[in-house]
Amino acid sequence: MPSRRLFLTIAAVIGSGLLGFIIGDRHDEPPIVTPPPKVATPERPLIGIASLDQDTYIRAVRDQGGIPVVLPNTDGSVEMIDDYLEALDGLIMPGGLDIPPSEYGEKPHSTVSVLSDDRYKFEKALITKWIQKSDKPLLGICLGSQWINVVHGGTLIQDIPSEAGGNHRNVNHPISLEPDSRLGKIFGSRGFEVNSNHHQAVKKPGDGLRIVATSPDGIIEATESTDPNRFLIGVQWHPERLIETDPNQAKLFNAFIEAAKKRAAVN
Repeated sequence: MPSRRLFLTIAAVIGSGLLGFIIGDRHDEPPIVTPPPKVATPERPLIGIASLDQDTYIRAVRDQGGIPVVLPNTDGSVEMIDDYLEALDGLIMPGGLDIPPSEYGEKPHSTVSVLSDDRYKFEKALITKWIQKSDKPLLGICLGSQWINVVHGGTLIQDIPSEAGGNHRNVNHPISLEPDSRLGKIFGSRGFEVNSNHHQAVKKPGDGLRIVATSPDGIIEATESTDPNRFLIGVQWHPERLIETDPNQAKLFNAFIEAAKKRAAVN
């Protein structure tokens, strides 16, 4: 285990410094350069970030004490997924384009813009194994939240404006949190304002998930595992982008990293 953790740490340095790991569906961002992280310990857990396309995720993990490791979806390869499951202490599934609606038994709406084949194949395999074969912490953001729901057998609203009414793209709006939920306890609040940049959302929650946040128009803004012992949360907004102006959003990443630390201490 230590050798694999060291390997992933070194890989994060090389990839972030030389290649930037811009491997998502966007290609217009400047290369991401991060300082070399220290070797992972239970106090500095290894956090995988799938298909990164913005460095805000790296900053959020790093600033809360984790070591970010960007996982490449190059060629859609799934060969290292078992190694990732063993070596990583937590996983973030970030935002991006749309999951093919065939994954939840529907034909695509005209507004759907699906993920690249490489990212789709890699992320489907990664999150499916992470959920089914691991009990390690998982945080899904925007698309990542939708992945969590689909892998649990849930469905999505393919286009909020035409199917549910309203607009959730490039706006801010309030959300209400379930106070007895893990998410509600993390924030210690019944609600706050979030950013919103999505046209899809959870429609039918998957098995083993509960709704823990909604917007005023009824759109599901967050889900979490019904297992009280598992840190598995999906949020529809982008807390990593809000941290600079709303430090309250760092609470989610702090709780995630703390859960990863506890899991790392078990290894």
